[in-house]
Order: sequence, then structure tokens, then C-alpha cells
Amino acid sequence: MRKVLIKNNLDELGDAAAGLFVAIAIESIAMRGKFSVALAGGATPRALYSLLGSDKYKKKVNWSKVTFFFGDERNVPADADDSNYRMANETLLAPLGINAKKVHRWKTELEPTEAAADYETRLRANGPLDLVLLGLGSDAHTASLFPQTKALNEKEKLAVANWVEKLDDHRLTLTFPAINAAQDVMFLVSGKEKADAVAGVLEGESRPDDLPAQRVKPTSGNLFWLFDVAAASGLKGP
Repeated sequence: MRKVLIKNNLDELGDAAAGLFVAIAIESIAMRGKFSVALAGGATPRALYSLLGSDKYKKKVNWSKVTFFFGDERNVPADADDSNYRMANETLLAPLGINAKKVHRWKTELEPTEAAADYETRLRANGPLDLVLLGLGSDAHTASLFPQTKALNEKEKLAVANWVEKLDDHRLTLTFPAINAAQDVMFLVSGKEKADAVAGVLEGESRPDDLPAQRVKPTSGNLFWLFDVAAASGLKGP
């Protein structure tokens, strides 16, 4: 089931996302005794992580029951400025004092294909994720599933090293089989520069090789799209 929520600005968007994150986590822990989430990179998720680590939200979740994964990662050291792991660690994991054993970062010290194989093993040991957080690029990529790249058509593997020609590098990423197996998927999108991509993905014709985010269709879970008004400004529907 797809649900769309539009907020006035980034602050309201972050607050709505934090509330939804907490609700999903509480329900998962109550039902299954645990909660596993794949974190996203980017400015909008950063705002969410800072909120979750704040006094307003940090005591609402039993964080000892939470296991953290990452939807994708750049082919950079874990302490690099543009590492998704570093951003999440500084804004969420360290402030909450999360046990390192509960955090599954991509081992970027390995060769990309080896790092992806290692992640595949850990994902399968965990089972389907309870929540996958995703962003959306202005080219409609999500995680590191870029337009016209090989990983878009992966049917079996849960994690791959995806060669992205325009970046001249590999990106480590979950695949659509991993994303769509999740109990819940939440897109967080802000900014006018994303408006065309948002409209194309949600209301445009089906072009999943050009608009990869169109491939996000949870098998049995919920799909949440959270926007600020700028990102949603190209939408025609309610």
C-alpha cells in the first residue's frame, strides 16, 4: 500500500519521519522482539537521524533491540567525509551509544565485489528488513541503483557492487529484491531540484530503467513517500 505525506518544510518533514520511524520500530519490537532498519545517506535522512538521537525521541525506542544496515555506500573509507556510515554514526549511532555489533556497515576496505558478498551474507542471516529508508536523486535513482545500470535487473542477490559509468566508480547497494522484501519502505525527499523526479516516478509513464525508483514495490509491506512541498510541487494528484 502506497501512502503519501507532504509537509511544509524540512523541519516538519523530519518530525513526521521520526514519528513514523518510532511507530514502526515499536510495532516491530512488540511483534517480533527486534527491529532491523537500512539507513539512507543524504541531507534529509541526516535531519531525521539528528531528531531520533535527540531528547524528544531517543527514549521512545528500545535501541538494544535494533539492528542497523545501510541501503548503500560510496566506495570510500568508513571515515571519509562522504561516507554514509560516518554521517549516520555521527548523527545517530554514536549519540545513542549503539553497540557496534548491532551496526552492519559495508566493509569498504575490501574490494567492491568482496564487500557486496560479505553484505549479502549478513543480510541473509538477518532475514527480511523491517524498514528500508530511501532517498531520491534528481535522476530518480534510489540507494545506488542508478538509471541504466546493471544492478537494476538483479533478481537474486540482495547486495551488489554496481558500476556507475557517470561516477566512474562502483557503488555498494541493496538490490530491489532486498528492498521490496522489507516490511516497510520509507522515501524521504526534499527540495525543488527533486520535483521533476518525484513527478516522473509517481505520475509519469512506466520507465523503470530510466526512473529506477519506480521499481520500489514492496511485496507485502507499506510504501511511504514523505515530501516537503518543494519536492512535491510537480505532482498533479492529491
